[in-house]
Amino acid sequence: MLQQQDLFYWKGPQTALMLQRFKEVCPVKYAQSCSSGTAALHIAVLAAGIGPGDEVITAPITDIGTVIGVIYQQGVPVFADLGASTYNLDPADVERRITPKTKAIIAVHLCGNPCDLRALKAIADKHKLVLIEDSCQAWGAKYHGRPIGTVGDMTCFSLQNTKHITCGDGGIVGSSDERFGPLLQKFGDKGFDRIKGGGFQAFSTNYRMSEPQAAVVAAQLTRLEDIAAQRARLGNLLTEKISGLPGVMPHQVHPEDRCVYWFYFFRIQPEAFRCDRAQFVKALAAEGAPCSAGYIAVPLHREPVFQQHGFFAGHWPVREFGLTTMDYSKHQTPEAEAILRTGIRVTIHEGMNEQYIAGVAEAIRKVARHYAA
Repeated sequence: MLQQQDLFYWKGPQTALMLQRFKEVCPVKYAQSCSSGTAALHIAVLAAGIGPGDEVITAPITDIGTVIGVIYQQGVPVFADLGASTYNLDPADVERRITPKTKAIIAVHLCGNPCDLRALKAIADKHKLVLIEDSCQAWGAKYHGRPIGTVGDMTCFSLQNTKHITCGDGGIVGSSDERFGPLLQKFGDKGFDRIKGGGFQAFSTNYRMSEPQAAVVAAQLTRLEDIAAQRARLGNLLTEKISGLPGVMPHQVHPEDRCVYWFYFFRIQPEAFRCDRAQFVKALAAEGAPCSAGYIAVPLHREPVFQQHGFFAGHWPVREFGLTTMDYSKHQTPEAEAILRTGIRVTIHEGMNEQYIAGVAEAIRKVARHYAA
Protein backbone atom coordinates (compact mmCIF):
# COMPACT_ATOMS: atom_id res chain seq x y z
CA MET A 1 0.00 0.00 0.00
CA LEU A 2 2.83 2.40 0.83
CA GLN A 3 4.17 1.98 -2.70
CA GLN A 4 0.88 3.07 -4.31
CA GLN A 5 0.61 6.36 -6.16
CA ASP A 6 -3.06 6.78 -5.19
CA LEU A 7 -4.76 6.12 -1.84
CA PHE A 8 -8.33 6.77 -3.02
CA TYR A 9 -10.75 3.86 -2.53
CA TRP A 10 -12.34 3.65 -5.98
CA LYS A 11 -10.63 0.87 -7.95
CA GLY A 12 -7.94 0.79 -5.28
CA PRO A 13 -6.18 -2.59 -4.90
CA GLN A 14 -6.47 -2.61 -1.10
CA THR A 15 -10.19 -1.89 -1.19
CA ALA A 16 -10.66 -4.60 -3.83
CA LEU A 17 -8.74 -7.13 -1.73
CA MET A 18 -10.60 -6.19 1.43
CA LEU A 19 -14.02 -6.53 -0.19
CA GLN A 20 -13.02 -9.85 -1.77
CA ARG A 21 -12.05 -11.21 1.63
CA PHE A 22 -15.16 -9.73 3.23
CA LYS A 23 -17.35 -11.60 0.74
CA GLU A 24 -15.57 -14.82 1.67
CA VAL A 25 -16.73 -14.47 5.29
CA CYS A 26 -20.06 -12.78 4.50
CA PRO A 27 -21.20 -14.05 1.08
CA VAL A 28 -23.09 -11.09 -0.37
CA LYS A 29 -23.17 -9.88 -3.97
CA TYR A 30 -22.62 -6.20 -3.22
CA ALA A 31 -20.42 -4.59 -0.56
CA GLN A 32 -19.29 -1.04 0.10
CA SER A 33 -16.55 0.10 2.44
CA CYS A 34 -17.21 3.16 4.55
CA SER A 35 -15.94 5.24 7.44
CA SER A 36 -17.75 3.58 10.38
CA GLY A 37 -20.45 1.16 11.42
CA THR A 38 -22.69 4.17 11.91
CA ALA A 39 -22.00 5.15 8.31
CA ALA A 40 -22.80 1.62 7.14
CA LEU A 41 -26.16 1.78 8.89
CA HIS A 42 -26.91 5.22 7.44
CA ILE A 43 -26.10 3.92 3.94
CA ALA A 44 -28.48 0.99 4.49
CA VAL A 45 -31.22 3.32 5.70
CA LEU A 46 -30.70 5.50 2.61
CA ALA A 47 -30.85 2.46 0.33
CA ALA A 48 -34.05 1.34 2.09
CA GLY A 49 -35.64 4.66 1.15
CA ILE A 50 -36.41 5.78 4.70
CA GLY A 51 -37.87 9.29 4.62
CA PRO A 52 -39.73 11.81 6.79
CA GLY A 53 -42.07 10.13 9.26
CA ASP A 54 -41.15 6.56 8.29
CA GLU A 55 -40.83 4.28 11.29
CA VAL A 56 -37.94 1.88 11.84
CA ILE A 57 -38.22 -0.69 14.62
CA THR A 58 -35.02 -1.53 16.46
CA ALA A 59 -33.50 -2.39 19.83
CA PRO A 60 -33.26 0.07 22.75
CA ILE A 61 -29.99 -1.45 24.02
CA THR A 62 -27.42 -0.66 21.38
CA ASP A 63 -24.96 2.03 20.38
CA ILE A 64 -26.67 5.22 19.26
CA GLY A 65 -25.06 4.68 15.86
CA THR A 66 -27.82 2.17 15.14
CA VAL A 67 -30.37 4.97 14.86
CA ILE A 68 -28.34 8.04 13.85
CA GLY A 69 -28.98 7.37 10.15
CA VAL A 70 -32.71 6.93 10.77
CA ILE A 71 -32.92 10.26 12.54
CA TYR A 72 -30.85 12.06 9.91
CA GLN A 73 -33.27 10.84 7.25
CA GLN A 74 -36.09 12.27 9.40
CA GLY A 75 -37.26 8.76 10.14
CA VAL A 76 -38.65 7.70 13.52
CA PRO A 77 -36.88 5.03 15.59
CA VAL A 78 -39.36 2.78 17.38
CA PHE A 79 -37.80 0.74 20.15
CA ALA A 80 -39.15 -2.77 20.71
CA ASP A 81 -38.46 -4.79 23.83
CA LEU A 82 -35.86 -7.53 24.16
CA GLY A 83 -35.50 -11.17 25.14
CA ALA A 84 -34.66 -11.51 28.82
CA SER A 85 -31.35 -13.33 28.31
CA THR A 86 -30.66 -13.03 24.57
CA TYR A 87 -30.71 -9.20 24.77
CA ASN A 88 -32.01 -9.20 21.20
CA LEU A 89 -35.32 -8.09 19.70
CA ASP A 90 -38.40 -9.94 20.90
CA PRO A 91 -40.16 -10.80 17.60
CA ALA A 92 -43.60 -10.72 19.24
CA ASP A 93 -43.03 -7.18 20.51
CA VAL A 94 -41.64 -6.13 17.13
CA GLU A 95 -44.87 -7.23 15.47
CA ARG A 96 -46.97 -5.43 18.09
CA ARG A 97 -45.24 -2.16 17.27
CA ILE A 98 -45.78 -2.27 13.51
CA THR A 99 -47.99 0.52 12.15
CA PRO A 100 -48.85 1.70 8.61
CA LYS A 101 -45.79 3.97 8.88
CA THR A 102 -43.35 1.15 9.58
CA LYS A 103 -40.84 0.68 6.75
CA ALA A 104 -37.95 -1.31 8.21
CA ILE A 105 -36.55 -3.36 11.08
CA ILE A 106 -32.95 -3.03 12.24
CA ALA A 107 -32.01 -6.25 14.04
CA VAL A 108 -29.07 -5.66 16.40
CA HIS A 109 -26.96 -8.75 17.08
CA LEU A 110 -25.94 -7.48 20.51
CA CYS A 111 -22.67 -8.86 21.86
CA GLY A 112 -22.33 -10.88 18.66
CA ASN A 113 -25.36 -13.03 19.55
CA PRO A 114 -27.53 -13.68 16.48
CA CYS A 115 -31.11 -12.41 16.62
CA ASP A 116 -34.02 -14.70 15.82
CA LEU A 117 -33.64 -13.90 12.15
CA ARG A 118 -36.10 -16.51 10.90
CA ALA A 119 -38.90 -14.94 12.92
CA LEU A 120 -37.87 -11.37 12.10
CA LYS A 121 -37.58 -12.15 8.38
CA ALA A 122 -41.04 -13.72 8.41
CA ILE A 123 -42.46 -10.59 10.06
CA ALA A 124 -40.64 -8.34 7.59
CA ASP A 125 -41.88 -10.32 4.61
CA LYS A 126 -45.44 -10.45 5.93
CA HIS A 127 -45.59 -6.67 6.36
CA LYS A 128 -43.37 -5.83 3.36
CA LEU A 129 -40.63 -4.30 5.51
CA VAL A 130 -36.89 -4.05 4.89
CA LEU A 131 -34.79 -6.12 7.32
CA ILE A 132 -31.39 -4.61 8.08
CA GLU A 133 -28.90 -6.57 10.18
CA ASP A 134 -26.78 -4.47 12.55
CA SER A 135 -23.84 -6.87 12.67
CA CYS A 136 -21.41 -4.32 14.10
CA GLN A 137 -20.65 -6.48 17.16
CA ALA A 138 -21.05 -9.78 15.33
CA TRP A 139 -17.99 -10.40 13.14
CA GLY A 140 -17.81 -14.15 12.48
CA ALA A 141 -21.14 -14.99 14.12
CA LYS A 142 -23.41 -17.59 12.53
CA TYR A 143 -27.19 -17.94 12.49
CA HIS A 144 -28.25 -21.60 12.22
CA GLY A 145 -24.94 -22.27 10.50
CA ARG A 146 -25.22 -19.37 8.06
CA PRO A 147 -22.77 -16.45 8.20
CA ILE A 148 -24.33 -13.49 9.95
CA GLY A 149 -25.44 -10.80 7.54
CA THR A 150 -26.82 -13.14 4.89
CA VAL A 151 -30.45 -13.43 6.03
CA GLY A 152 -31.53 -9.78 6.10
CA ASP A 153 -31.91 -7.55 3.06
CA MET A 154 -28.79 -5.62 4.08
CA THR A 155 -26.07 -6.00 6.71
CA CYS A 156 -23.77 -3.52 8.42
CA PHE A 157 -20.43 -4.14 10.14
CA SER A 158 -18.18 -1.92 12.24
CA LEU A 159 -14.39 -1.80 12.18
CA GLN A 160 -14.11 0.51 15.17
CA ASN A 161 -11.10 0.02 17.42
CA THR A 162 -12.81 -2.29 19.96
CA LYS A 163 -14.41 -4.67 17.45
CA HIS A 164 -13.22 -8.21 16.70
CA ILE A 165 -11.24 -6.88 13.73
CA THR A 166 -10.46 -3.24 13.15
CA CYS A 167 -8.69 -0.50 11.26
CA GLY A 168 -9.21 2.07 14.02
CA ASP A 169 -12.55 3.13 12.61
CA GLY A 170 -14.42 1.99 9.53
CA GLY A 171 -17.34 -0.07 8.31
CA ILE A 172 -18.76 -2.25 5.56
CA VAL A 173 -22.34 -2.49 4.29
CA GLY A 174 -23.43 -5.41 2.12
CA SER A 175 -26.44 -6.89 0.35
CA SER A 176 -27.40 -9.55 -2.17
CA ASP A 177 -30.76 -7.93 -2.86
CA GLU A 178 -30.98 -6.31 -6.29
CA ARG A 179 -33.26 -3.61 -4.87
CA PHE A 180 -30.58 -2.34 -2.51
CA GLY A 181 -27.15 -3.69 -3.43
CA PRO A 182 -26.58 -1.45 -6.48
CA LEU A 183 -27.39 1.62 -4.34
CA LEU A 184 -24.75 1.07 -1.65
CA GLN A 185 -21.78 2.58 -3.49
CA LYS A 186 -23.40 5.89 -4.33
CA PHE A 187 -24.95 6.33 -0.89
CA GLY A 188 -21.47 5.88 0.61
CA ASP A 189 -19.94 8.38 -1.82
CA LYS A 190 -21.91 11.65 -1.80
CA GLY A 191 -24.69 10.17 -3.92
CA PHE A 192 -22.43 9.79 -6.96
CA ASP A 193 -22.69 6.57 -8.97
CA ARG A 194 -19.11 5.87 -10.11
CA ILE A 195 -20.20 3.09 -12.47
CA LYS A 196 -23.04 4.77 -14.37
CA GLY A 197 -22.10 8.41 -13.84
CA GLY A 198 -24.87 10.82 -14.78
CA GLY A 199 -24.32 13.43 -12.10
CA PHE A 200 -25.89 13.45 -8.65
CA GLN A 201 -29.16 11.56 -8.91
CA ALA A 202 -29.33 11.10 -5.15
CA PHE A 203 -28.15 12.96 -2.06
CA SER A 204 -25.77 11.57 0.53
CA THR A 205 -22.67 12.45 2.49
CA ASN A 206 -19.03 11.39 2.22
CA TYR A 207 -18.57 8.07 4.00
CA ARG A 208 -15.56 6.85 2.02
CA MET A 209 -12.82 4.66 3.51
CA SER A 210 -9.21 5.22 2.39
CA GLU A 211 -6.82 2.64 0.97
CA PRO A 212 -4.58 2.57 4.09
CA GLN A 213 -7.58 1.61 6.22
CA ALA A 214 -8.64 -1.03 3.69
CA ALA A 215 -5.13 -2.53 3.75
CA VAL A 216 -5.36 -3.01 7.51
CA VAL A 217 -8.82 -4.58 7.22
CA ALA A 218 -7.69 -6.95 4.47
CA ALA A 219 -4.97 -8.25 6.76
CA GLN A 220 -7.30 -8.41 9.76
CA LEU A 221 -9.86 -10.48 7.85
CA THR A 222 -7.36 -13.35 7.58
CA ARG A 223 -7.46 -13.61 11.40
CA LEU A 224 -11.23 -13.41 11.79
CA GLU A 225 -12.15 -17.10 11.89
CA ASP A 226 -9.63 -17.89 14.62
CA ILE A 227 -10.80 -14.88 16.66
CA ALA A 228 -14.48 -15.71 16.27
CA ALA A 229 -14.03 -19.42 17.02
CA GLN A 230 -12.00 -18.76 20.15
CA ARG A 231 -14.43 -16.20 21.53
CA ALA A 232 -17.33 -18.56 20.84
CA ARG A 233 -15.58 -21.40 22.69
CA LEU A 234 -14.75 -19.25 25.70
CA GLY A 235 -18.19 -17.68 25.99
CA ASN A 236 -19.94 -21.03 25.69
CA LEU A 237 -17.59 -22.48 28.31
CA LEU A 238 -18.50 -19.70 30.73
CA THR A 239 -22.19 -20.42 30.17
CA GLU A 240 -21.62 -24.12 30.78
CA LYS A 241 -19.85 -23.45 34.09
CA ILE A 242 -22.37 -20.99 35.55
CA SER A 243 -25.57 -22.66 34.29
CA GLY A 244 -27.87 -23.80 37.07
CA LEU A 245 -26.40 -21.33 39.56
CA PRO A 246 -29.32 -19.98 41.64
CA GLY A 247 -30.04 -16.31 40.95
CA VAL A 248 -27.78 -16.15 37.87
CA MET A 249 -29.14 -15.93 34.31
CA PRO A 250 -26.42 -16.89 31.77
CA HIS A 251 -26.15 -15.40 28.29
CA GLN A 252 -28.75 -17.27 26.19
CA VAL A 253 -27.59 -18.42 22.76
CA HIS A 254 -29.56 -20.66 20.40
CA PRO A 255 -27.80 -24.06 20.14
CA GLU A 256 -27.62 -23.81 16.33
CA ASP A 257 -26.01 -20.35 16.43
CA ARG A 258 -22.47 -19.14 16.96
CA CYS A 259 -22.25 -16.15 19.28
CA VAL A 260 -18.89 -14.40 19.08
CA TYR A 261 -19.17 -12.58 22.43
CA TRP A 262 -18.03 -9.04 21.80
CA PHE A 263 -18.64 -9.22 25.50
CA TYR A 264 -20.39 -11.76 27.72
CA PHE A 265 -23.50 -10.55 29.53
CA PHE A 266 -25.28 -12.31 32.37
CA ARG A 267 -27.98 -11.15 34.77
CA ILE A 268 -28.56 -11.59 38.46
CA GLN A 269 -31.96 -11.84 40.10
CA PRO A 270 -31.80 -9.25 42.92
CA GLU A 271 -34.16 -11.14 45.20
CA ALA A 272 -31.77 -14.12 45.21
CA PHE A 273 -28.93 -12.23 46.87
CA ARG A 274 -28.15 -10.29 50.03
CA CYS A 275 -26.38 -7.61 48.02
CA ASP A 276 -27.06 -5.24 45.17
CA ARG A 277 -25.45 -5.46 41.74
CA ALA A 278 -22.72 -2.96 42.63
CA GLN A 279 -21.59 -5.10 45.58
CA PHE A 280 -21.75 -8.23 43.42
CA VAL A 281 -19.52 -6.64 40.78
CA LYS A 282 -17.11 -5.30 43.41
CA ALA A 283 -16.77 -8.78 44.86
CA LEU A 284 -16.15 -10.25 41.39
CA ALA A 285 -13.42 -7.67 40.79
CA ALA A 286 -11.82 -8.62 44.09
CA GLU A 287 -11.72 -12.20 42.84
CA GLY A 288 -9.92 -11.07 39.68
CA ALA A 289 -12.86 -11.39 37.29
CA PRO A 290 -12.87 -8.69 34.55
CA CYS A 291 -16.40 -7.32 34.76
CA SER A 292 -18.49 -4.19 35.08
CA ALA A 293 -22.08 -3.30 35.88
CA GLY A 294 -24.44 -3.06 32.91
CA TYR A 295 -23.65 -1.90 29.40
CA ILE A 296 -25.11 1.44 28.34
CA ALA A 297 -26.50 3.60 31.15
CA VAL A 298 -30.12 3.62 29.99
CA PRO A 299 -32.12 2.45 26.95
CA LEU A 300 -31.57 4.86 24.08
CA HIS A 301 -35.00 6.44 24.36
CA ARG A 302 -34.14 7.46 27.95
CA GLU A 303 -31.17 9.53 26.82
CA PRO A 304 -31.69 13.32 27.14
CA VAL A 305 -31.66 13.98 23.41
CA PHE A 306 -34.57 11.54 22.95
CA GLN A 307 -36.47 12.70 26.01
CA GLN A 308 -36.24 16.30 24.77
CA HIS A 309 -36.84 15.39 21.10
CA GLY A 310 -33.94 17.73 20.42
CA PHE A 311 -32.10 16.08 17.52
CA PHE A 312 -31.62 19.14 15.29
CA ALA A 313 -30.54 22.27 17.18
CA GLY A 314 -33.04 21.43 19.89
CA HIS A 315 -35.82 20.56 17.42
CA TRP A 316 -37.30 17.47 15.80
CA PRO A 317 -38.89 18.69 12.56
CA VAL A 318 -40.96 15.57 11.80
CA ARG A 319 -42.70 15.87 15.16
CA GLU A 320 -43.14 19.62 14.93
CA PHE A 321 -44.61 19.26 11.42
CA GLY A 322 -47.06 16.58 12.55
CA LEU A 323 -45.45 13.65 10.68
CA THR A 324 -45.14 11.63 13.89
CA THR A 325 -46.72 11.61 17.32
CA MET A 326 -43.81 9.70 18.87
CA ASP A 327 -43.16 10.79 22.46
CA TYR A 328 -40.02 9.14 23.82
CA SER A 329 -40.80 10.37 27.34
CA LYS A 330 -43.68 7.86 27.33
CA HIS A 331 -41.96 5.06 25.40
CA GLN A 332 -41.82 1.81 27.40
CA THR A 333 -39.48 -1.19 27.09
CA PRO A 334 -39.66 -2.80 30.54
CA GLU A 335 -37.47 -5.83 29.85
CA ALA A 336 -34.72 -3.64 28.43
CA GLU A 337 -34.87 -1.51 31.57
CA ALA A 338 -34.59 -4.63 33.73
CA ILE A 339 -31.67 -5.97 31.68
CA LEU A 340 -29.68 -2.80 32.26
CA ARG A 341 -30.49 -2.80 35.99
CA THR A 342 -29.44 -6.41 36.56
CA GLY A 343 -26.86 -7.17 33.85
CA ILE A 344 -23.16 -7.75 34.42
CA ARG A 345 -20.69 -7.44 31.59
CA VAL A 346 -17.72 -9.83 31.47
CA THR A 347 -14.74 -9.19 29.21
CA ILE A 348 -13.93 -12.00 26.80
CA HIS A 349 -11.31 -11.88 24.08
CA GLU A 350 -9.32 -14.29 21.99
CA GLY A 351 -6.16 -13.84 24.11
CA MET A 352 -7.79 -15.66 27.02
CA ASN A 353 -7.71 -19.42 27.49
CA GLU A 354 -10.06 -21.98 28.97
CA GLN A 355 -8.25 -22.06 32.31
CA TYR A 356 -8.74 -18.32 32.68
CA ILE A 357 -12.45 -18.57 31.87
CA ALA A 358 -12.79 -21.41 34.37
CA GLY A 359 -11.34 -19.02 36.95
CA VAL A 360 -13.89 -16.35 36.03
CA ALA A 361 -16.68 -18.87 36.36
CA GLU A 362 -15.41 -19.96 39.76
CA ALA A 363 -15.36 -16.31 40.86
CA ILE A 364 -19.00 -15.93 39.81
CA ARG A 365 -19.96 -19.11 41.66
CA LYS A 366 -18.06 -18.05 44.77
CA VAL A 367 -19.65 -14.61 44.92
CA ALA A 368 -23.12 -16.00 44.19
CA ARG A 369 -22.79 -18.57 46.98
CA HIS A 370 -21.46 -16.01 49.45
CA TYR A 371 -24.33 -13.57 48.90
CA ALA A 372 -27.09 -16.15 48.43
CA ALA A 373 -30.26 -15.07 50.24
